[in-house]
Amino acid sequence: MTNGPMKTDDLVAILARDAAATGPDIHRRLASAFAVAAVAALALMVPTLGIRNDIAAASTGMLFPLKILAVATLAVGAMALVRAASRPEAELPRGVLVVPVLVLLVALGHEVATQAPANLSTRMIGRFSGVCLIAIPLLGLIPLAAILAAMREAAPRHAVRAGALAGLAAGAIAATAYGLHCTDDSPLFVVVWYGIAITILTGLGALLGRRLLAW
Repeated sequence: MTNGPMKTDDLVAILARDAAATGPDIHRRLASAFAVAAVAALALMVPTLGIRNDIAAASTGMLFPLKILAVATLAVGAMALVRAASRPEAELPRGVLVVPVLVLLVALGHEVATQAPANLSTRMIGRFSGVCLIAIPLLGLIPLAAILAAMREAAPRHAVRAGALAGLAAGAIAATAYGLHCTDDSPLFVVVWYGIAITILTGLGALLGRRLLAW
C-alpha cells in the first residue's frame, strides 16, 4: 500500500467490503424500520383522523382502490430505492417506480374519460387539500425518523440523495395511511396534493440526510 491521502474510490471500496460483511444486518434494520414506519403512520392516523366511513362502498368503485394502489406501490418502490441507496457500492434499481406511474396514468385516463371538462378543476382542488398538506407530512415524521435511524447504521455514498429517498418512502407510507381517511379520490387531487405533501417530506429527508448520513 502506498502512503498518501486515501482516494474516495478506495474509501468506497473499504466501505463496500464492510457493508457486504454486515449486509444482512443492515437489511434487517431497514426491514424493521419500514415496519415501524407503516405501523406508526397507521397508529397515528386511526385515532386522530379515522378511517373513512364509506370505505366499503368506496372499495367497490375504481378510484379509491387505484389511489391506494398508487401510493402503496410508490412506498414499495421507494423502500427498494432506500435499500439500495444505503450501500456505498450499490446502483439504484431502475424501473421500481414504473408501477405507481402506470396506476396513476390509468386513473387519470379514467377521470378524463368519465368527467366533464368543467368538473376537472373542481375535482383537482377537492375538499380537503389543506388537511392533506398538513396530515401527510405529520404522519410521515416518525416513519422518516425510523428510516433515517436505520440508514445511519449503513454507509450511503450520497447523503442528500439517500435522505431524499428516505423522505420519499416516509411520504408514500404516510400517504397510504392518510388515503384510508381521505374522501378525495380523484387522481388529479392525488397527483397535485399528495404529490406536494410527499415532496415536502422528500425535501426534509434531503436536508436531514445531509446532516445525519454524511461520512
